[in-house]
Amino acid sequence: MENVELPQDLDAALAAFAGYLSGERGMSDHTRRAYLADLRSLLTHAASEGATRLSDLDLGTLRRWLGAQSQSGAARSTLARRSATVRSFTAWALREERISVDPALRLKAPKRERSLPGILQMSQMTRLLSQMEEAAAAGAPLAVRNRAIVELLYATGVRVGELAGLDVDDLDPDRRTLRVLGKGNKERTVPYGVPAAVAVDDWLRRGRPLLAKDSSGPALFLGARGGRVDQRQVRELVNGLFEALGDTSASGPHALRHSAATHLLDGGADLRAVQEILGHSSLATTQIYTHISVDRLRKSYQQAHPRA
Repeated sequence: MENVELPQDLDAALAAFAGYLSGERGMSDHTRRAYLADLRSLLTHAASEGATRLSDLDLGTLRRWLGAQSQSGAARSTLARRSATVRSFTAWALREERISVDPALRLKAPKRERSLPGILQMSQMTRLLSQMEEAAAAGAPLAVRNRAIVELLYATGVRVGELAGLDVDDLDPDRRTLRVLGKGNKERTVPYGVPAAVAVDDWLRRGRPLLAKDSSGPALFLGARGGRVDQRQVRELVNGLFEALGDTSASGPHALRHSAATHLLDGGADLRAVQEILGHSSLATTQIYTHISVDRLRKSYQQAHPRA
């Protein structure tokens, strides 16, 4: 059903919105694809109910579409994302005068589940980084690179896509800061500490020159063939490290981001400073990490206090 041909007016609106996302919103390819997949699903549903023009969309259509998504097993977080996608689309259509009334103004969806992300304890993180330092000591370029990647992910909390996109001149070694291009093409400056600086310097001196080719360009981190490292390679690296660690349920590079944020807050960092480091547009997004810290505090209290 998702691949059926849409009526001309609906198809034209979808194509125009796709251009808007690319040209004005500055979205990543992944986010853009998710938006467009959601909208194609909605418009296909609307067409199955007889809609031929965008103006045929009404609140009932939107609610029935979301209801069908819920019955098919979509999680509350997925329904919330799809509702946000629809509201963005109909608001755009209203501004573009493709519709005269926004049918999504009264559309509601379940609130997102605020699950606590998997993280590493500080002792686990220390053990992992010590193992990587030992592996890098032998001088194999990929081992040196892997240590620098993990040190930098943990030190800065950057997203895996942000890390893969880094160039050499995004580093300021004197100030120990990193220039990061985040979501929506928003640039931010992130500090990093001495261990990460040592690991990255080691990579630039001993590892990168052995892998670099004329086609490598300015990419900070390279793959085995000299091209810019991609997100898949970083994910495979981190997942392999976590699996070898053996005593954690954390998975993927995002767990290092979660760990960095939680450890910063546990160490007394200001919430807004952590928000700036992570590149969150909303403080509410950062506040989930305070829940993690409070949960850990509660467990410690229950274990230690005589009247807990």
